[in-house]
Amino acid sequence: MPLNRNLTDDELSKLLRLGQESAFIEIYTRYWKKIYFAAKSRINDAYACEEIVQEIFCNLWRNREHFEIIKGFDNYFSVAVKNQVINFLAKKAKILRYEETAKKTHSEADYSTLQQISYSELQLHIQKALSVLPSRSAIIFNLKYVSGYSQKNIAQELSISEKTVEAHLARARKTIKESISILLFALLFFSIKN
Repeated sequence: MPLNRNLTDDELSKLLRLGQESAFIEIYTRYWKKIYFAAKSRINDAYACEEIVQEIFCNLWRNREHFEIIKGFDNYFSVAVKNQVINFLAKKAKILRYEETAKKTHSEADYSTLQQISYSELQLHIQKALSVLPSRSAIIFNLKYVSGYSQKNIAQELSISEKTVEAHLARARKTIKESISILLFALLFFSIKN
């Protein structure tokens, strides 16, 4: 059942808490652009901004049963963007520190070998992560990131909605992120041990 577009943030949050997907979709429709551009004003990385938007909405849906809005969604999303940007920058800084540590502790030849191993391991971890995904999510991920399809083209090709494509991509990215984070930890541990 479509929602009344004039619902207040408080009304939407109550419906969200009850698990109404239509309320979630309305919140997403109203706020995703604001969130994206708020993130874009802090970091100039379109892909990272898309990830931030996805993560914020995934968190909102996961925590919907306990969600309480205090000062409206504008305030909530402003804080959420700030926190996600901080997380993104912290991860990026950690990776840069790892690379610097690797450069300092290994000769140029060792570092180049480590990079090659890291790349091979990364590819292997991505393939493993894709293999545990539901086949539909893996297909959609490959269409997007290997074949270069847009979300709209994928939706048309598979006769599904763009929201479904987004959900599959979010699931695939989360699975791959978890797999890669384990690899990065192992590589960092290896470089410190040697």
